[in-house]
Amino acid sequence: MSPAWRDRLAAGGPVFGMNVYSGSPAAVEIAGAWGLDFVFIDAEHSVLGLDLPMERMILAARLAGVAPLVRVPDSAPTGLRKALELGAAGVIVPQVHDADQMRAIIAATKFPPLGRRGGDSSVRSAGWAGPGFDWADYARRSNRDTFVVPMAESPEFFENIDEILAVPGIDAVHFGPADFALSSGLEVDYSMREPTVREAMRLLIAKCREKGIHVMLPCAPATSEQAADLLAEGGDMLLVGNDIGFLNQGCRTAAGIATALRETRA
Repeated sequence: MSPAWRDRLAAGGPVFGMNVYSGSPAAVEIAGAWGLDFVFIDAEHSVLGLDLPMERMILAARLAGVAPLVRVPDSAPTGLRKALELGAAGVIVPQVHDADQMRAIIAATKFPPLGRRGGDSSVRSAGWAGPGFDWADYARRSNRDTFVVPMAESPEFFENIDEILAVPGIDAVHFGPADFALSSGLEVDYSMREPTVREAMRLLIAKCREKGIHVMLPCAPATSEQAADLLAEGGDMLLVGNDIGFLNQGCRTAAGIATALRETRA
């Protein structure tokens, strides 16, 4: 039986998630408690590695009923495999530039006959080879359920977009407006109002729709108006904020209260 978030996507979506940079399992549990569909756990720009702290994040997600998607540091096969064996529902892969790289990512994340993923049964994704374990069933379920998300965040991705999206096994593409803007010499604007960035986003959505591939977009600012705009554009997986941003919002409120009280008491 498919997870609810996959069923929602299959029915046309949308689904909603948040980025988690802090390495705090509590942030993941809270996201699940509030009914978000997935968490984007970052191991590229955060202190997290693919080790015990990441395992705790994934376990927190499973406890809270929210899908853990892990952004791995790069496209190296060992990191992709380890993230999945720790129990991630899928991997988000940064800096994908061409079809050869995409084929290597699929090879590392899918078992034969779809790929060449290395296997071991003494891992969480295999149920620790516990009661009823069967290799053929494990490989089949993993190939069906593992969610693979390359990132479109460079001019090279868009130069090779047709060849990349033609690689079988891509479930969604995440558009990274900041790195796309930086690598294109443009002003960084997460709201994607900059014309060239908006044009790239629209091209990505159009090309993905032709292939039945989902599109993940950052929703910044995290407002209902911005979300409605991105859904109308065709995005169906929205990231509606991140834990560091939420901490900043709370601290800004606290600092404002403190400043106002100090001024009245001066």
